[in-house]
Amino acid sequence: MSKLAVNKDFCIGAGLCVLTDADVFDQDDDGIVTLLVDDPGDGPSIKEAVANCPSGALSLVDE
Repeated sequence: MSKLAVNKDFCIGAGLCVLTDADVFDQDDDGIVTLLVDDPGDGPSIKEAVANCPSGALSLVDE
């Protein structure tokens, strides 16, 4: 199983993650990604958000 890793320093605020799964992702006042849940797992919407992140701020790491 993989765990979602978020590197806020890489985030450019494109918002594709939020469009992919608004129950997991949000953006702060500066447009930077924030997580709405502690451990979103590595389901299909998480994998899609990682794949579509233009800055590489999202990744899946092996636990």
